[in-house]
Amino acid sequence: MARKIAFINYKGGVGKTSLLVNIASSLAQMGHRVLICDFDTQSNASIWLLKLDRWNKINSAGDGMIYSIFNPGDVTVKDILLKDVVLSKAGEALLPGLDLVPTTFNLVDLENEYTGDPARPHYVIFRDQLAEVEDNYDYILFDCPPNILRASQCGIFSANEIYVPANPDALSLIGFTLLVEKLGKFHQLSASFRNAAQGVAARVQGIIFNSIKSGVDIDVPRMRMQLRLNQFRSAKRAAPAAKLFQQIVRDAMVVRRAVTLGLPVNLVKASTAGTEEETVVDDYRKVAMELVRHGDRVND
Repeated sequence: MARKIAFINYKGGVGKTSLLVNIASSLAQMGHRVLICDFDTQSNASIWLLKLDRWNKINSAGDGMIYSIFNPGDVTVKDILLKDVVLSKAGEALLPGLDLVPTTFNLVDLENEYTGDPARPHYVIFRDQLAEVEDNYDYILFDCPPNILRASQCGIFSANEIYVPANPDALSLIGFTLLVEKLGKFHQLSASFRNAAQGVAARVQGIIFNSIKSGVDIDVPRMRMQLRLNQFRSAKRAAPAAKLFQQIVRDAMVVRRAVTLGLPVNLVKASTAGTEEETVVDDYRKVAMELVRHGDRVND
């Protein structure tokens, strides 16, 4: 059974997409089968992994992206899924096992233009279609925008776990707090549409400190975040096994270079041993390994 994981924080700018993409690529490099579902209307994960020319073709065609399954609704997740999404210039798969359900900017229409059937909400449509392919994967990761509007709801409703990317600042703590409050309201709203196979609604399982700049002391922010997480666990508003990840991801220019190249960081060749490329690749790999290990506690 695939682990279905949503990455979200109510604070934007925490490096959520870079964290998700590079964790996904690390998992794929370990031999896991991984699917990224891009629910962020900014389309950053899709543009990054497809590169602009391939993404533009989907955007211009007006189909082949997530919004197509809602409007016009004549395709399914299985139809639009792109296998082995990271390609060389010659079209060869550079990272087999990493697949993508892409999005384009028109996903914003899901919030205002799409009406749908109240008896079968958008998040139920996505869940049912995802069920057709999820057995093909070990991990399915949902890139959610910093809110719990309709696009995010699709990922959160289908997820079994939620992880919160954070920076060592007060706004990340506020964003985490607001996220937990909004999650509770959405779970109440959607409870009648859950089926037995889904199990309990997803709660926060972990917080990952990301994009940590050199020389920044994160001891106090970690302490404050741990305290808030403990409070939510005690109130049963976060999962019993929820944890603050030991591994952090440091800030590095190579991450921005990787976006430009259309590659995950672990496919960007380090210029020399011991460079920041190798350092941040190791950070992502260790976070991915911690995520894998945490699955044992999640499933207890």
